Amino acid sequence: MTLVTPPLSLYVHVPWCVKKCPYCDFNSHQGRGELPLTQYVDALIADLDFDLPLVWGRTIRTVFFGGGTPSLMPAALIDRFLQQASSRLRFAPDCEITLEANPGTSEYDKLADYRAAGVNRLSFGVQSFDDGCLERLGRIHDSTQAATAIRQAQDAGFGEVNLDLMYALPGQDLAMAERDVERALALAPTHISHYQLTLEPNTVFAARPPRNIPDDDLAWDMQEHCQAMLADAGYAHYETSAYARPGHRCEHNLNYWRFGDYLGIGAGAHAKITLGAEQTILRRWKHKHPTQYLATAGTAAALGGDERIEPARRPFEFMLNALRLHEGFSWTQFEARTGLPRNAIDAPIGEAVARGWLSHDGERVWPTEAGRRFTNDVLELFLDVEVAADIGA
Repeated sequence: MTLVTPPLSLYVHVPWCVKKCPYCDFNSHQGRGELPLTQYVDALIADLDFDLPLVWGRTIRTVFFGGGTPSLMPAALIDRFLQQASSRLRFAPDCEITLEANPGTSEYDKLADYRAAGVNRLSFGVQSFDDGCLERLGRIHDSTQAATAIRQAQDAGFGEVNLDLMYALPGQDLAMAERDVERALALAPTHISHYQLTLEPNTVFAARPPRNIPDDDLAWDMQEHCQAMLADAGYAHYETSAYARPGHRCEHNLNYWRFGDYLGIGAGAHAKITLGAEQTILRRWKHKHPTQYLATAGTAAALGGDERIEPARRPFEFMLNALRLHEGFSWTQFEARTGLPRNAIDAPIGEAVARGWLSHDGERVWPTEAGRRFTNDVLELFLDVEVAADIGA
């Protein structure tokens, strides 16, 4: 089989926050004093130039500014970066350009300026509309600021607005989780991400777990009730934690979940690039700490590492993404994105079907409701799949 070059996205990481949240395991650093934002954009451009040979001639379908808190970046710097990036890479005419924003760092003029710079989708980390929950999560905004920020984004002309909500929060009961969804729906965002709080390693919450975290049964009740509310309001549940109105799914994240390619620039950013001439898949990542990144961006010294995904690992890497989607994946997509024949995964697919975790027909494979609940068990079946030695590279 032959690896086929998939769509390409661009991920840009902004590593600073006003305050590090105790549950956050992302590469984010609490800003102290004046942040070197202008120098950081210079570093991003140098980083992009260093990676350009990996993607010459390809079209960027989506751009995503993640963090950290990208809304700490002035719109003029976002504009400068986008102009420099689009002068080096071909941007699709309908390129989706998303910026993550904290409601505590948003205001109307700034949002309007982002829109003028080319950003066409905002994603707000609201997490909850309960001020007590927000305080326990260490957030810097309150519920009024969250609602105001979303309305201001809509008034500024953003037709694509995502709202992040968490559930199973410390001190939260079922009624509180439902009220969060009710308040989110009243603001009419086009997309809602709704996911469970987890205590990730190397976080404050992992070291000192908060009191009164809902147990698994209550968390499951919250998920089911809130999922039903979102469905009744017209939001399709298309991915593990993503709900969208028709025509408003997040294209950038869809490219991840379909095992597409993405160039990652910025401190700690990761990339996955299909190198067709070599018939291999490259993963690349940059050093995490902003100081080290600023000193080395644009040189090989900025690389945290390069790694080729060997054929035996490709089924697991593919499934890790594709099985998050309710629609699953097509056999053609699996072959094109992994360079492997479908019979390479006959055994794990057969076992997953026998256990009631997957369904399939002649064209597609998709997770059942049980498979979505026990995703980790499904994924284990695809670890270290045996692949013929002459397949892939």
